[in-house]
Amino acid sequence: MLLSSISTGIKLDGNGYVDIIITIGSKVPQDDKLIDKIKDMVTEGSVYLYEALDKKVYFKEATILVPSHWSSKDFSKARTESFEKAKIRIDNPARDDEPYTKQYDKCGAEGQYIHFTPEYLLMTHSSSFTAQEVSTFCRKNEHNAKAPNMQNKKCDNKATWTVIFEESVDKDTLRSLKPLQSPPPPPSFKVVQRMQRVVCLILDVSGSMAGSRILQQQQAATHFLRNIIEDQASVAIVTFSTSASTLSPLTTIDSDTTRENLIKSLPKVASGSTNMCLGLSRGLQVLQQDNLDALGDEIIFLTDGQATDNIDACAPSAIQSGAIISTLAFSKSAAKALTEMAEQTGGKFIYASDVLTSNQLMDAFASLTLSTGDYTNEPVQLESIGARTSDWFNGTVSVDQTVGNKTSFVIIYEISYPSIYIQSPRGSIYKQTNMSHDGSLKTVTLNVPGTAEPGDWKYSIQTTTNQALTITVTSQAAQADVPPIIVKTHVNQQSSDGTKPMIVFAEVSQNYRPVINADVWATLESETGSVHTLQLLDNGAGADASQGDGIYSRYFTKIVNGRSSLKVRVKNQDGQTRFAVQKSSGAPYVPGYVVNGVVQLNPPKPPVSEEPLEVGSFTRTATGESFEVKLSGTSPPNFPPNKITDLIAEIQEDTVLLNWTAPGEVLDQGTAKAYEIRWSFDLDMLRDSFSNGHVVNTAAVSPHEAGSAEQHSFNLSFPIQNGTTLFFALKSENLNAKSETSNIAQASKILPGPKPPGISNPGMNLTVLVISLCVVTMVICFIVAVTTWAVKRRKLSV
Repeated sequence: MLLSSISTGIKLDGNGYVDIIITIGSKVPQDDKLIDKIKDMVTEGSVYLYEALDKKVYFKEATILVPSHWSSKDFSKARTESFEKAKIRIDNPARDDEPYTKQYDKCGAEGQYIHFTPEYLLMTHSSSFTAQEVSTFCRKNEHNAKAPNMQNKKCDNKATWTVIFEESVDKDTLRSLKPLQSPPPPPSFKVVQRMQRVVCLILDVSGSMAGSRILQQQQAATHFLRNIIEDQASVAIVTFSTSASTLSPLTTIDSDTTRENLIKSLPKVASGSTNMCLGLSRGLQVLQQDNLDALGDEIIFLTDGQATDNIDACAPSAIQSGAIISTLAFSKSAAKALTEMAEQTGGKFIYASDVLTSNQLMDAFASLTLSTGDYTNEPVQLESIGARTSDWFNGTVSVDQTVGNKTSFVIIYEISYPSIYIQSPRGSIYKQTNMSHDGSLKTVTLNVPGTAEPGDWKYSIQTTTNQALTITVTSQAAQADVPPIIVKTHVNQQSSDGTKPMIVFAEVSQNYRPVINADVWATLESETGSVHTLQLLDNGAGADASQGDGIYSRYFTKIVNGRSSLKVRVKNQDGQTRFAVQKSSGAPYVPGYVVNGVVQLNPPKPPVSEEPLEVGSFTRTATGESFEVKLSGTSPPNFPPNKITDLIAEIQEDTVLLNWTAPGEVLDQGTAKAYEIRWSFDLDMLRDSFSNGHVVNTAAVSPHEAGSAEQHSFNLSFPIQNGTTLFFALKSENLNAKSETSNIAQASKILPGPKPPGISNPGMNLTVLVISLCVVTMVICFIVAVTTWAVKRRKLSV
């Protein structure tokens, strides 16, 4: 797992892992036995981890975050722990009870979380499901690199041990640790609970905010208070410039009137210097008024400039307060300490340009939710787009079956009140007479009554003045028991020196079910003004780790110095979007196990329909945390073509047929210059010494554009005998560099013959059985060890 200084990530304290957050979904009914089972899981997993990794590491501390509706005097108040930050989720399933890991990146990278269902943890032992004993991880000399399993496919035919100690994110730390001289103590646990949100808006009203910035702040904060923050949350408003003021004390949102009163308290003028410490201090004082501390409360801190006081001196005390601090940098000159406060407290750091058509500040406030895992009660952003025009601004927003309640269209204009027409799917026309207009905010709002009908909503906005126009559309779940389609996006590095490629991810799902075949585009806008768009793909090639898992990704190569914002837009692609049923990094069903050398078969796995379900038209937008680039040189490095990861080989008669997805000239963009294909009888030789493999003539192979399907067939210089197995790999190149060696594809020439007999020897070798059941290990020691505990309980093979 991530071993950085970020307080919300798992890290090592000596040899012990701490800050392990385990969360229980908000829809899970209270059952104190579940807490006991979680403790058993981590305690037993710690023993396995200690033994399996040469007695180097163990689980030292873990925190269990329980839902707000659970009741017990033994629950403490949560600090920075939250559902989204937890690395283990105990939540209801989308399909079945099998554990799995949500994995965005490739082998050796950190997983997002591991998912268990309550039913899985609470189920009783069954004698018919006695597990194989697993005491360590497969090492190089024990690993069958030729086995056709996910471990070999995703991890370049390498053993689990090799991945953990040589390629995982914490490889350096694990290698440097010395084994413990005695067994470690059991993990310590605390059980915490987060109740209703308590939020303090700390807003910059210094002189640099005067004009359009103070208006944009007012517009975005109004949208947050009116459409984003949930009922029963408590909100306070504090401003700072030369001094700090409390514009509104903590107020519980219990009606629309309360929301509007808070909106009236928002600042409208700006002057003075930028004393950030005064604002932080006042905000913390306001939060402490309800229960004498700020533990688990939230701060939303917005500023557009450098502090005129010493922000570095007061930031540590704000971090230590126990509050979650999200920071909005509303210009490229905003203080660097904003990033640190967000990282250290589990908040979000978002850079927002003040370019009107980007709509970034509205997007930033709309993204500031604190999920409990119950997405039916959270707002969903369907659209956010802007344009500068003196004519028509038109578009379509698709409202799907999963949303429709509390649907609002918010139009913001720059200069003069435009004409606005919004048409429902059945043809009803909404005009200005159906909308509310706030001239001082330059905002027009349509609140659709009841539940918005599903289908395409069309908007037409006409202006005769050359001005910036934006539209933001939000909605909520149409049914209390059907979570909406949601989008989550981020980059794999929050800070970069440009030496390693950045990857943009977007996960599209509904109640943990992947949504596939969607049209996904990312917009990355830097503080220098450069804007780049990328189509994110779920094709299992280039930056994408697995095809069809609802995780869309792409390399970002146009990196520039400074901060950049990230925004993703998703829509149905020509009616092809589907709900998929597969999970990435799932543990497969094991058909049998061995007791005293005798094979015992498990009951057949219950059948599950694998037919994808149609989704229908929908649109979504999502804003990710911002990132910062500090290039180590004067320009970004020249990256080679991306590594090919989906090479497939087949032997037909005496012809070899190869298929793969084309890489780009630079990573997964553009067109590569050439391919180099080699083969060998020896897998290890081809993997470790590609240049020593037998070369294949590729003079007739002309690379296609990145993402295209490539195919090449050829005959070897000798006849291929029946039973022969060959291994193939390739590299691609641009004008300056070659890619890494692709995955190793193997193919055998097998003539048709009688079907092989079934298992006839009950005492078959245990090693052969374990090897045949190897499963992907794309996560590292923490997740692997916890899954090992699951193995012991339910016949899963690691």
